[in-house]
Amino acid sequence: MIETARLIIQPLTYDQLVKYAQCDNSLEWELKVHPSSRTISSELKEALDLVILPNMSNPTNNYLFWTLWTAISKADNRMVGDLGIFGEPNTEGAIEIGYGTYDEFQGNGYMTEIVGGIIGWVKKQPAVKVITASTDKSNTASFKVLEKNNFIKVGETVDQYHWNLLLSQ
Repeated sequence: MIETARLIIQPLTYDQLVKYAQCDNSLEWELKVHPSSRTISSELKEALDLVILPNMSNPTNNYLFWTLWTAISKADNRMVGDLGIFGEPNTEGAIEIGYGTYDEFQGNGYMTEIVGGIIGWVKKQPAVKVITASTDKSNTASFKVLEKNNFIKVGETVDQYHWNLLLSQ
């Protein structure tokens, strides 16, 4: 678990991810938080079913690099967003992150704080040397989160920017 000024950021277990995917407030009940507007995109649902949950069930994997980390507002006692790491560090020590803030909490700086909290945790993982992320070019808020956390734009495609944060261990 990671604590920031306004948030508790905690990794979800396999069983909690199953409840997360159900979107029926059973996870919120288990975490003892108030329900929010949380929904799951078809892309996230597919990632949960095909990538995240299978990798979470493999005992040789470090689940902290495969799960969703959910952020809970201390003031509101509500889940406000999630961040996922897409697997354990590769041979170059790189990991990729993806994130999202629930609609009713956007524009409050929560995701900047969540990414900053995860960076603090990742810096304590000796195998990780760089954090990567990609953002849609049209999603200004998403790349502002990365800029505020000192990520550098390292490339782009037709519709996305690619970002890196080099870690000094």
